[in-house]
Amino acid sequence: MAGADPFMSPQVTWHPHPDVWLLMISLVVCYVLAVTILGPRLSPSAAPATTRQKAWFFAGIGVMWIASDAPIHDLSEDYLFSVHMVQHLLLTLVSPGMILMGMPSWLLRWMFSAPKMFAALRFFTRPLVAFAIFNALVVFTHWPVIVNGAVSNEWVHFSVHVALVASAFAMWWPVIHPLPEIAGLSAPVKMLYLFGQSVLPTVPASFLTFADTPIYSSYASFPRMWGLTVEIDQMIAGLIMKLGGGLILWAIITVIFFRWHAREERQEHEPVGWDDFESSLKAWDLRRT
Repeated sequence: MAGADPFMSPQVTWHPHPDVWLLMISLVVCYVLAVTILGPRLSPSAAPATTRQKAWFFAGIGVMWIASDAPIHDLSEDYLFSVHMVQHLLLTLVSPGMILMGMPSWLLRWMFSAPKMFAALRFFTRPLVAFAIFNALVVFTHWPVIVNGAVSNEWVHFSVHVALVASAFAMWWPVIHPLPEIAGLSAPVKMLYLFGQSVLPTVPASFLTFADTPIYSSYASFPRMWGLTVEIDQMIAGLIMKLGGGLILWAIITVIFFRWHAREERQEHEPVGWDDFESSLKAWDLRRT
């Protein structure tokens, strides 16, 4: 028999994953119940959630669903490491931030109402802590032993995704600042924070892009698709990690910059009133009480 055509892809059978459907539907149902039943009691003076918050939350769940279900799940776990990288970008740099944008502050206070849970939240969302843990996990989860274990063991795979997504929520927290009780970052520091986040993944991405031999034995043994060799697939994954992740982060940096600039312009042209003068005196402890 003649050698197989390298551009002939194997027949892929995609199927929905009931566990993913159950988890995503459960998250949507819990959010809807919280907003419609719990919200009016915990937030009587304002709407439990704005239309914009609901849109962000549902869009974030939608992105997480797409990343976790067929065909991305099947392609990333059985065929191509480059699709695996797309999946991880969606689960870390896209979905968590959108979901946080959709979370009302009263709901977060209720979720973390236990003192120990709130203390843990405050600690793990400190910018340096969140930054360090997230990037350490990104490097760790691309270690060959972990990648090979994740694609061959469903529980390892699930644990890796839970750890990455949880650390991604913490990483995005200082940027989105969804709870006033926990201090956020100023706009310039947010940009510096995200710039650092765009630089650090360069290290693992470089190993993937410039490696001339397969790094992951599991992906080397999988059927090839679309004529992509193991090395080319690996290189594309590295480029997605660096360029794709960088584009997402730099797009957000750009939005933050223009919003900050517009806010500074408005403040510069606003007339100074007595309230501003009184606030300044109070800040310097010159106002008599």
